[in-house]
Amino acid sequence: MLNLTFVNQYISHLPGDSLAENYPRQVEHAAYSFATPKSVAAPKLIAFNDDVANELDFSFSEHDEDELAQLLTGNQLTTSMQPYAMCYGGHQFGGWAGQLGDGRAINLGDIQTKNFGHKTIQLKGAGPTPYSRTADGLAVLRSSIREFLCSEAMYHLGVPTTRALSLCLTGDNVRRDMFYDGNAKYELGAVVCRVSSSFTRFGSFQLPSARSDGALLQAQAQYCIKTDFPHLLDQTQTFSPEVYANWFNEVCQRTCKLVVHWMRIGFVHGVLNTDNMSILGETIDFGPYGWVDDFDPDWTPNTTDAQGKRYRFGAQAQVCRWNLCQLANAIYPLINDAKPLQQCIDEFSDNYQQQWAEMMAEKLGFNEYVEASDQAIFSQLEELLASIETDMTLFYRKLATINISEKALEQPALHFADCYYQSEQITPEYKAELATWLNAYCERLLTQQGFDNSKRIAKMNAVNPKYVLRNYLSQQAIDKAEQGDYSELHTLQALLKRPYDEQPEFERYAQKRPDWARNKAGCSMLSCSS
Repeated sequence: MLNLTFVNQYISHLPGDSLAENYPRQVEHAAYSFATPKSVAAPKLIAFNDDVANELDFSFSEHDEDELAQLLTGNQLTTSMQPYAMCYGGHQFGGWAGQLGDGRAINLGDIQTKNFGHKTIQLKGAGPTPYSRTADGLAVLRSSIREFLCSEAMYHLGVPTTRALSLCLTGDNVRRDMFYDGNAKYELGAVVCRVSSSFTRFGSFQLPSARSDGALLQAQAQYCIKTDFPHLLDQTQTFSPEVYANWFNEVCQRTCKLVVHWMRIGFVHGVLNTDNMSILGETIDFGPYGWVDDFDPDWTPNTTDAQGKRYRFGAQAQVCRWNLCQLANAIYPLINDAKPLQQCIDEFSDNYQQQWAEMMAEKLGFNEYVEASDQAIFSQLEELLASIETDMTLFYRKLATINISEKALEQPALHFADCYYQSEQITPEYKAELATWLNAYCERLLTQQGFDNSKRIAKMNAVNPKYVLRNYLSQQAIDKAEQGDYSELHTLQALLKRPYDEQPEFERYAQKRPDWARNKAGCSMLSCSS
């Protein structure tokens, strides 16, 4: 049996649902409801993360695959587990949706690790909860593969994120309408086990506030601060308005850093509803996400967002600020003063612009950000990248290999040939604009004090990944896995552990999106179906 002792501090410190029955309903005055994972027919472990297991203080070698599959699908529970689903609300696509909650996720409980603090272990796709509404609480293999791979890709890219411990098949089939077009079919069911210090969301505070449940709002906030932000409290453990304001300020700062990371690597979350915003500033809920292939600030990977483009690549900071405003409104009763909250919101915009500029300076290999010269270089570069279909990931890696000399600028478009999706777009006008920008870029570097080209290359390659989880790569792994071949899943799991390294044995995974994948299902835009 799995040698983990669950301390279950979340359910010990917060009020729970008074009803034990598991059926869809409105749950009042409670942070959670107990929910037992649904028994599955034939659990099978198909991917496991030893690194996360080690953080949780257990190893794969101590257990056989069958035992782990039973445990990590919820078929077997240890004596210390008390599974529950969390209650929260949220804004979805800008509109208040009311109660939402964990409709497809069940927390097995939380544990205290030796070196990594407390961790909550959660199963996604483990069955219905009181928050499932009309859904079945299950998940299919394709979306589960995407979640398992993406959370680990983000971690190794240096982006705050929830982690993935395992991926299991359930042996059951799940009916899904992938494109919401009336053509539902049965797909392989799966469960992802994911791990975080906290799965608390902005919506965890929005719902009690919207219901004028001050007691629950206060309990949620105090538990969150005491557990995940203990440095904000003094020895008296007093929850003053200043503590709440400082807490909100740190949430704003963490969220700001998160979005800057997303922009650095070209990641688009796809569905930044307030219930998908982690209070810890982690990437959470990997649904219709994507990495931009050709640089396009207006691109969204979410078919539901295709018209409004609310969650497009270039708007992620703006929408996160909007989400923070909703959180500020929710916690206002704890402070009863709008000024400190508004100050945090105002500072978010300024901080984002500063941090984004510093991030861009790093991507370009500058020693530091110099506003007088660099803002023009940044804006002109993004205009250049967007002017024709240019692969963002490849461009920055190719840029690092430029020899900062006049000879390297004679035919710059040839140097970046592998980055372009439409060769006919490379007009004489584009070539001239590229050469002009490169000259300005090189001049900026050559006037930099103590310029060293080798250090520039190392600096750039440390923040500009060579390998990202392009949608077509995920889809290839999904296609094989649905036929019982998990080799591509395991290959991606391995190569994504070192996204900044050359890894010549995996060179084919660094190529731009192939033409056949431009409009193929799962390779470009995706729905929220899982």
